[in-house]
Amino acid sequence: MNIHTIGILSPGDMGHAIGTVLSQHGLRVITSLQGRSARTQALTQSAGIDKVLDDETLVREADILLSILPPAQAYGLAERIVTALVKTGAELIFVDCNAIAPRTVLAIDQLFTQAGIPASRAALVDAGIIGGPPRQGETGPRLYVSGPRASEVALLGAYGLDVRVLGPHNGQASGLKMCYASLTKGLTALATQALVASRTLGLQEALLTEFQALPMFKSIERSVPGMPPKAYRWVGEMEEIAQTFTDLGLPPPQMHEGAASLYRFIAGTELGKETPEQRQRGQTLEEVVSLLSDALNI
Repeated sequence: MNIHTIGILSPGDMGHAIGTVLSQHGLRVITSLQGRSARTQALTQSAGIDKVLDDETLVREADILLSILPPAQAYGLAERIVTALVKTGAELIFVDCNAIAPRTVLAIDQLFTQAGIPASRAALVDAGIIGGPPRQGETGPRLYVSGPRASEVALLGAYGLDVRVLGPHNGQASGLKMCYASLTKGLTALATQALVASRTLGLQEALLTEFQALPMFKSIERSVPGMPPKAYRWVGEMEEIAQTFTDLGLPPPQMHEGAASLYRFIAGTELGKETPEQRQRGQTLEEVVSLLSDALNI
């Protein structure tokens, strides 16, 4: 497969950073900005991503399209792209990179089948991104892929991305992402909840003393301050994790449903409404805990 043009929907925090890497390595990167925010449009411009008119143009010109969105938007975007593929007859590999349950990935795969799109013309590849957005001088995220055409997406490894093929079935990559994030983002939620509760009870200093002796404290100290601007995205991710574990027959996943509720609360605070590139407050663990404690309605 020859790769010349990559589509990205949408070029937000992760999407525009991945687009920047691909562009710097010689690929044309395009997007459609219908209905997107002024912030997303600014990120698109800063990444050197070309804008096209609509979904139909996007699927005609892209060889591979990366879907990188909040989890709740993944299925709706896939419906749009399948509609565009039916209208245009374009050839495309659609890579769902979102933090969604294997069940959701398989439902997206069914959209292609139900629309009568031959797999040889356009197909879904399942992907899970583990790690933060790529930044200059830092190791970028791992892009795990699975599905019948995953090996073709792995060719992006020649253009600056760390792409790793897991297997031939859609659902494998998303399953890995769900298991990984259940611990990492689940731990962030548990630590945040415990620290906010301890401050409200007047016990924060004693709890921090105990936390500092734990091997994972450095991770907590880093992850909690970085979380609030992303909390709105993590709500859906926690819900998809809960769905994944339910589908496997594990006990009722109240822990991750509770984490979703916590992230929903944080997203509604002034701290949660800031964007990563324009943060004014909450730069340290102490500041985040203090601001969230103040936001409690007690």
